[in-house]
Amino acid sequence: MPAALGTAAQSPTSADVVENEGEDDIAAIVPLDEHPAVVSREDAVKPQPMVPGQTRPLASTFDVTLLEAMAQDLVANQRVPGLAMAIVHKGQVLSARGYGITDVKAAEPVDAHTVFRLASLSKSFAGTVTGMLVSEGALRWDSHVVDYLPSLRFSDPSAAQQLTVADVLSHRVGIGRNAYDRDIERNADYHDLVQRLSALPMTCQPGNCYAYQNVAFSLVGDVVFATSGQFYSEAVSRRIFKPLGMNDASYGLEGIQASTRWAKPHVRAGGGWTSLMPKPTYYRLAPAAGVNASISDMAQWLVAQTGHRPDVLPAPLLATLQAPIVGTPPEMRNSSWRRDRLDAAGYGLGWRVYDYAGERVVFHGGAVQGYRGLMAMIPGRDFGMVVLWNSESSLPSGMLPTILDRAIGLPPQRWLDVDPNLETLHAQRSHAPAVPSSGGSTSQRAAATPE
Repeated sequence: MPAALGTAAQSPTSADVVENEGEDDIAAIVPLDEHPAVVSREDAVKPQPMVPGQTRPLASTFDVTLLEAMAQDLVANQRVPGLAMAIVHKGQVLSARGYGITDVKAAEPVDAHTVFRLASLSKSFAGTVTGMLVSEGALRWDSHVVDYLPSLRFSDPSAAQQLTVADVLSHRVGIGRNAYDRDIERNADYHDLVQRLSALPMTCQPGNCYAYQNVAFSLVGDVVFATSGQFYSEAVSRRIFKPLGMNDASYGLEGIQASTRWAKPHVRAGGGWTSLMPKPTYYRLAPAAGVNASISDMAQWLVAQTGHRPDVLPAPLLATLQAPIVGTPPEMRNSSWRRDRLDAAGYGLGWRVYDYAGERVVFHGGAVQGYRGLMAMIPGRDFGMVVLWNSESSLPSGMLPTILDRAIGLPPQRWLDVDPNLETLHAQRSHAPAVPSSGGSTSQRAAATPE
């Protein structure tokens, strides 16, 4: 696992579960000295030069239209009510389209502008907007959170004085994992829970161990407000959504409900699905879980995060955000594809970072009631993908290793429960090139952003 890279401004000083459930749940606290390939808190403050890598091509057999057919198969017979998928390569959007329906009770087709709740995929926006402030010199990665939130207290009186911005964004606060998530689910107020952090035992000093957080992670919103003078959601909208053309994106319950078209969350009911109104609970933690976005928006987010919008997100900043700071080896056992494909796992600044069969993969997952999402990039191939769906089904999770394997050129494995004859049928029907030239596909897709 490579060490964290520096930015022109400053490199971070420290070291998903998602909302207490789902694909990313990590049941461990990982001290730094158990993962020596990850930079230490002290070494990370030293700026390190970027080492430009050579981009390798996608595998010659990579076929966007086959992956679209797989996504379509997942929504057949409402196995999954609705789903949206985007794939980008070299700054071009190969595909960004919807499948299935928004609501089993009032069916409308999911399209490229249907809005989904992102849950913990929101954390990448938190790391990025904070990094933008660092790049501007308004903040430092080693700035102490207590300087912006003087009332912050921990059970160890010295701990709050030590906690840095980078510690928060890399889940190295020093308290047990998912602290107070159950209280959030019971409609507790975020600010009250911040005051109650002082009642929790410390598992380590800040910066010295990893434990995934939602409440404590959201402290970065207070820092952004104090630094920028803008409410956190306003800062993200002005600095990220608007410049990148993420025109469907919003924050909070009010934001998704105001969308022209949005996908309702679904839970199992009898032998099928029933739709609900979204819960407001985790929306109260805007940095951790507050974003709503369409697949068109997420395609532009991938284009920017893969380095093709340097006017908004410069390369040194991306290198810092997407580098591992603390090891998370227990998550290598969390699912079949992780067990088979991962050789190392770590967390950066709002992103997970994997060694996936020899390729560096930058990843995050998200889950709240009725919504799931997965997002990954392969920097060495200038490639990114995201899948969002509006149900608690685990079926679409297999799209992630399926797409990554095909991008890299690994022998196919059956990660995904789709028609086993689909690939043969597709080969018989399709005469299109494996990778669309100039980023086009025959599907509906978001407008590509020029390099």
